[in-house]
Amino acid sequence: MKRRNLGWLLLGSILSSSAWADMPLNLTQGVTQVSRDVYDLHMLALWICTAIGVVVFGAMFWSMFFHRKSKGAKAADFHESTTVEILWTAIPIVILIGMAVPATITLIDMENNDDSDVTIQITGSQWKWHYKYFDQDIEYYSVLSTPREQYENQNGTSAKKGENYLLEVDKPLVIPVNKKVRFLITSDDVIHAWWIPAFAVKQDANPGFINEAWTKVDKPGIYRGQCAELCGKDHGFMPIVVDVRSEADYAKWVEEQHQMAAMAAEAEKNSLNASVSMDELMALGESTYMAYCAACHQPTGVGVPPAFPALKGSPVALGDVNVHISTVFNGKAGTGMQGYGKQLSLKEIAAVVTYERNAWGNDTGDAVQAADVNSAVGGSSASESTTEEKVTAAVEDVVAEVEEKIAPAEDLTKEYSLDELMTMGEKVYATSCAACHQAAGTGLPPAFPALDGSAIATGDIAVHIDVVVNGSAKNPAMAAFSSNLTKTQIAAVVTYERNAWSNKTGDLIQPADVDAASAK
Repeated sequence: MKRRNLGWLLLGSILSSSAWADMPLNLTQGVTQVSRDVYDLHMLALWICTAIGVVVFGAMFWSMFFHRKSKGAKAADFHESTTVEILWTAIPIVILIGMAVPATITLIDMENNDDSDVTIQITGSQWKWHYKYFDQDIEYYSVLSTPREQYENQNGTSAKKGENYLLEVDKPLVIPVNKKVRFLITSDDVIHAWWIPAFAVKQDANPGFINEAWTKVDKPGIYRGQCAELCGKDHGFMPIVVDVRSEADYAKWVEEQHQMAAMAAEAEKNSLNASVSMDELMALGESTYMAYCAACHQPTGVGVPPAFPALKGSPVALGDVNVHISTVFNGKAGTGMQGYGKQLSLKEIAAVVTYERNAWGNDTGDAVQAADVNSAVGGSSASESTTEEKVTAAVEDVVAEVEEKIAPAEDLTKEYSLDELMTMGEKVYATSCAACHQAAGTGLPPAFPALDGSAIATGDIAVHIDVVVNGSAKNPAMAAFSSNLTKTQIAAVVTYERNAWSNKTGDLIQPADVDAASAK
């Protein structure tokens, strides 16, 4: 009797509403129209499958029960039935079409990035996200904000963790409500995946490629996700937080970011003249190291060889300080060591280098200052140029000197043959254009349209040159190449694009043509 009562008690608890609330078994509807369409597709497929199951198994069990041998039933003796063959072929086709039509409409809608209001480039790296707003000149990194010692229970720490302790970041992605936001998603190391379930957005971030997604959120709020690709040993600590704000709050946030950037630039300038004590450098360096370096090199500096070498007693931490600074600032090609020049301030880099050179028994006594970092990476100290006028004048002198050296090397009056331009243009295209528009000219529409047979590559030459020289105002993803390529190289790559693949326009663009177009 006790066992029977216990069974009923367990069954009742499982079927209770509170138990089901604690164990959600279904998709969530999300906060965008696309996410709701995906949910509706899911429910449509679920109910169709349920109905098919009920009909098929119902017919099977009914037949087994009412036509069993004990009732004297005898199996019918017949072979083939044209009517049955047609029915069990036609009915599934109708069902599949009924499921395919709304699915196709939703998939097309998910891929339609036209008429976006905001464009954001998302770059994944181990183990953080970099966000760059194309139209606002704003960019920053977003990393897990929960301290490592808390989520790994280090040093006997068992502090109470919040519900979202693995889904909290220091700087969330901020977007406006009721605006179409286009995401250009890539990676600078391994494959990641940017996933926000509430938006029905999940897109791979592949190094060397740009994938696209978009969203238009109807409701302000905080929405969370995470990297959905196994990207390394700390894959589980790469969260995503999106802060959707009203248009007024978003505009205010944009203004705040611009003000903070100006303040940071001023602080960076002032740090070049500051002399920070060893104690302050070590304290700042330890906190910076734990936030950005300990995941790979470990809190004790022993690393995880061979991928992440030890810093304790290492040649880098005990050797030339300028090499050490350069490694932290620029990274090291061919290894897992990333550059932190864009992510950390000069003061923070100085502090973390100081910490690494004096922690764990290294004890070099080196106290690295921001000015040392600036000098080691090719900058100049603020004391050498204390006013904006001096800086501007110095830049103008350098530009003038460079132009003097470059001008004689490029003969703008020289005319090249088609073969010469095509050979040179193919090389320029492969190094500067193929990553986006693809080697075969097929592009990655709509962010990077195809050039093979395109209106640009087969239309007005002046327009084509202008897009390459100045970029495209309509498509922020198309950068200007006037500062990266010579006029001869631009002439060559435009010639190549107009004659490669199936274009075959026969147009020859000379350096003088580019020079004339640039002067307008």
